[in-house]
Amino acid sequence: MKAHALALLIPCALIACSKKEPAPPLTDTTAAATAPEPLATAQATLAGASGSAVMGELKFAAGAAGVTVTGDLTGLSASTVHGFHVHETGDCSAPDAKSAGGHLNPSNAEHGGPSSDMHHLGDMPNVEADGSGHASVSATIGGATLRDGGPNDLVGKAVIVHAKRDDYTTQPSGDSGDRIACGVVK
Repeated sequence: MKAHALALLIPCALIACSKKEPAPPLTDTTAAATAPEPLATAQATLAGASGSAVMGELKFAAGAAGVTVTGDLTGLSASTVHGFHVHETGDCSAPDAKSAGGHLNPSNAEHGGPSSDMHHLGDMPNVEADGSGHASVSATIGGATLRDGGPNDLVGKAVIVHAKRDDYTTQPSGDSGDRIACGVVK
């Protein structure tokens, strides 16, 4: 009888082992592990200074190459070129925007063009107004950051549009003239 019971148990065990439990639902853990973290972003609303009607909206996005600045400016004189910089203090309260301090320069470098070997962190390309006084902004500030609290963080700093073209040579600010618009990066 033992052999007969054993003969019945073996097929039963094989059948039981071949029954499959429902598989747990698949979750894609690799997508969560490899998805890039959201980029830090900020914005600035510029208003006229020194009696100008210049205004604009700028967006900032952090990336591997630095911080990209995009947006639009209006109220500029037709077909003009203007210095465009990040300044060290996020204060646009003075009528001439001088409350924003000098160019953002955490490395204490000389002023220059944004592609020069030596330049302030806040040195950006000039902006050029079209025939209607509108300028589109698109620039990347290499080495800049957003929301990390470090010396290159643009949040809490001011963006300034100047009355004249930045010559990228004259110290300390490129002879770009009065500050005609100011906004704080938030």
